[in-house]
Amino acid sequence: MEFDALILSRLQFAFVIAFHIMFPAFTIGLAAFLAVCEGMWLWTRKSVFKRLYIHWVKIFALAFAMGVVSGVVMSYQFGTNWSVFSDKAGSVIGPLLAYEVLTAFFLEATFLGVMLFGWKRVGNKLHFIATCAVAIGTTISAFWILSANSWMQTPAGYAIDETTGNFYATDWLAVIFNPSFPSRYVHMMLAAFITTAAVIMAAGAWQVIRRHSSQPTRWQIRMAAGTLCLLMPLQIIAGHWSGEVAHEHQPAKIAAMEGWWETRAVQPTVLFALPDEENERNIAELSIPGTSPYLFFNVEGDLEGLKAFPEDERPPVWLVFWGFRIMVGAGLAMLVLGIWGAVLWWRDRIDRPGIFHWLAIPGGALGFVAVISGWVVAEVGRQPYTVYGELRTEDSLAPVTTGQVATSLIFFMVVYAIIFTAGTVYMARIATRGFGDDPTDPPERENRAPGSPLGSVSEKAKVPTLKSEPDE
Repeated sequence: MEFDALILSRLQFAFVIAFHIMFPAFTIGLAAFLAVCEGMWLWTRKSVFKRLYIHWVKIFALAFAMGVVSGVVMSYQFGTNWSVFSDKAGSVIGPLLAYEVLTAFFLEATFLGVMLFGWKRVGNKLHFIATCAVAIGTTISAFWILSANSWMQTPAGYAIDETTGNFYATDWLAVIFNPSFPSRYVHMMLAAFITTAAVIMAAGAWQVIRRHSSQPTRWQIRMAAGTLCLLMPLQIIAGHWSGEVAHEHQPAKIAAMEGWWETRAVQPTVLFALPDEENERNIAELSIPGTSPYLFFNVEGDLEGLKAFPEDERPPVWLVFWGFRIMVGAGLAMLVLGIWGAVLWWRDRIDRPGIFHWLAIPGGALGFVAVISGWVVAEVGRQPYTVYGELRTEDSLAPVTTGQVATSLIFFMVVYAIIFTAGTVYMARIATRGFGDDPTDPPERENRAPGSPLGSVSEKAKVPTLKSEPDE
């Protein structure tokens, strides 16, 4: 492989987005978790939910900040590395990204300050509204980002100017709700919730093994196991739905995912193989006769293999094939952990250190592995196009030199390795340190001094220990 400006630009964008996508995926799910915790605290008045909120909101603030920073860097590349793409598709993609800023980022930025610093300054209900607003803002942000990306996968509601070759929208509803958007949005939102649940369960498992278990630890590990047990089956259904859409609009991607080379009425389910793109075959293939369970739907005609497409219309098979299997494997592992945790919960053994907890700790990374590998399948499987079927990737590149791209790529790798590794390690330390008495926790609002919004120092009540709470 020759590392020219095109390959290096693709590697740079892949590197930056791999870092970026982890933080929004985590903060979307964590914002929802925080809203649930605060809602449960307001409903039950059990301080265990407030302690969970105070603990995880610190991590949310760090993850949100790193997501914003990495997102800004990624957006700059549209102008530096992919200016031709921006010029040709900007009238369609640009408004969608602008809507994301106007409807989501402003909402998040407005209420984030209240959410982080408003405990002692606003009432209970207003603070809860701020938390819900941030959670809603993250889902709206994902809506517009996924809409823009899905339009690149399955473009609709557009025309091309014959003079300039630029895209322009003819039907904005068709642009926004393009064929792949509904399934991909549901798939991504579930992935965000599942990713967060895996992280929360890993933190709880670490605290159990370290004998730092407390009432918040017991609650969070149960909530996480229940979430995985409930959402993973729904995610499998959503993944199947997304596969149906991809089969209809991007059959070459499905053929690469499944490792199909020949066109047949009934394709095998390839479990393991080493795709040999040069000789158009699989080496050391292990398969089950019969169409893949990922494609349990009615198909008219034969299922096309990769040989049915010209070589310059095929995606890189190796990355798509193995990215899909890594995603599925990580998802199934999280399903097992969720069911296992639910069984231990039912048998009242989830608070005893054991094999489950040792496996749940590395399992905290499985959500991120699934998100990144799934994104590789989606984006690499779209190749050789940026706008599928219309604008090729090689025709989207800016007039940059190999040296310029290589220099910026090395710079990004060094800076990201330092800053984001430090931030991730710090978040992991906060998540796993336990729920002891925290002097930074704000006082209970119900114990404020009369006539004072904050109360005197002597009247500020610390969050009580769990043993002293009669309602728990």
